[in-house]
Amino acid sequence: MSIEQLKQEIPDFAKDIRLNVSNLFGNISQSGLTETQFYGVALAVAYTVRSQPMIDAIKTEGANYITADLENAVKTAAVLMAMNNIYYRAIHLAENKELASLPANLRMNGMLNPGVPKADFELFALAVSAINGCGMCIHSHVRQLLEHELDKVAVQSVLRIAATLNALAFALAQKEV
Repeated sequence: MSIEQLKQEIPDFAKDIRLNVSNLFGNISQSGLTETQFYGVALAVAYTVRSQPMIDAIKTEGANYITADLENAVKTAAVLMAMNNIYYRAIHLAENKELASLPANLRMNGMLNPGVPKADFELFALAVSAINGCGMCIHSHVRQLLEHELDKVAVQSVLRIAATLNALAFALAQKEV
């Protein structure tokens, strides 16, 4: 399935999402991301929202850019952020300095050598953190990306990709109801 075919599955009540998906995939060069980064971010979102049709469409559309190493890094970011986002969001919301000062004791070795450039992994982690709503993690990943000298347009694009593809998954799920 291609992105174009997936867009045709979007119900009419979500036509804005159809237009936003068209804009995302039709203007990759304006995102501030490389094609590899763009498809990696999109795939990270698709895994996070657990949308197999979206995963398939992104892998088809981005076949020239999605390598085995990239897909492994995307899955690593998705699974580690699934853990970290819950933990750190809860720590933040608890508003307890003593709790926040305790070591997390969460194994995260996959972040040390993800098989892709560190900045790319941070992009994937930011997208997943945006979906999962962890403010502490979003702040950390944005800081890391700006330190890696990615521009703010690229960071904003990651957030737009996450928002739009999350809405796409929602719209497709509503169609099935």
